[in-house]
Amino acid sequence: MSDIQVNAAFDSGNIEVLEISGTKARLAIRKDKDSEFFQWFHFRVSGCGGREIELKITGLEQSAYPGGWPDYRACYSEDRAYWGRADTSYDKAEQGGTLTIRFQPVGDLAWFAYFAPYSWEQHQDLVADAALCEGVTHRTLGLTLDGRTIDCLDLGTGDKQVWLYARQHPGESMAEWWMDGALDMLCDPSDPVGRRLRQLCTFHVVPNCNPDGSVRGHLRTNAAGVNLNREWANPSPERSPEVLAIRNAMDATGVHFAMDVHGDEAIAANFLAGFEGIPSWTDEQGAGFKLYRQILERRTPDFQTALGYPAAGPGKANLSMSTNQLAERFGAVAMTLEMPFKDHDPLPDLAQGWSPERCQALGRDCLGALLEWLEQR
Repeated sequence: MSDIQVNAAFDSGNIEVLEISGTKARLAIRKDKDSEFFQWFHFRVSGCGGREIELKITGLEQSAYPGGWPDYRACYSEDRAYWGRADTSYDKAEQGGTLTIRFQPVGDLAWFAYFAPYSWEQHQDLVADAALCEGVTHRTLGLTLDGRTIDCLDLGTGDKQVWLYARQHPGESMAEWWMDGALDMLCDPSDPVGRRLRQLCTFHVVPNCNPDGSVRGHLRTNAAGVNLNREWANPSPERSPEVLAIRNAMDATGVHFAMDVHGDEAIAANFLAGFEGIPSWTDEQGAGFKLYRQILERRTPDFQTALGYPAAGPGKANLSMSTNQLAERFGAVAMTLEMPFKDHDPLPDLAQGWSPERCQALGRDCLGALLEWLEQR
């Protein structure tokens, strides 16, 4: 019986091969460069020949979020377009924590990932398509440490300055799928919600804040091993040029509303985190966040408010995080959207779990909620 082959030498690829025997492989996840973070994986298995394969990813009790593995099911694709969920189990006692994936592909090839990847090539297509739309302008806010562009798309003519930005943590690829759906609505001249939002707002959209980490197959950091969402108080060209470029652009426009789009490893639901605990907190500012959250929950069953992060106490907000920094710096209604790597348990999907298609739909729903929020205020 011939051995399968496992390879991750491609955009956002991440896996180390420890042992292969026939249709079984023992694997490990490579750490982010100059960092202890690891959790993202993305690799290809070839030579399957339609046989059932067994993949064991080991050492996961030392990963960034061990609580993300129980009840998680790995994403698979055979055509790199449709991403389903494979039979997956987790045993914390086996080889330092082992995720076992079992799958029988139709043919010779199958891809596996922590979440459906959104490649740098897809990013280029997204930016190119949007930039060709009427009323959209593109600008490069700066360069990363590896020399990649920090792309920003500007559109709309309204007074409200709205910033949407994603993938500070590159392994949270669901965030750029969300951007895909949001930009589809905003750039569609026939969409009434998008048209009205462009009248009321000027949008600044950064689909990928961390291109280097995305291409390198990192979970949480940039090319310097830095967590960008802990750099917003004092970004620097040496450690966090991405944050420095984006924050400088925000200083130039001001910010009224901001959404930072992320993914959460452990919580199996979509939720929002706010800016409680900032020094300049006002009840009016806080009420704006609560109203938006209530509107979004009413608009879609793919959002809920029962699960989420605990709120910071008075004066305890971490101002190195973007949502807190923007709320404090600009008096903005700022928020972090978290989507699951697992599924949105209040409305589960056995075939795909939380999926690219649902990310795109939530992007549109978030914009619909923004319009309703603006009209109520």
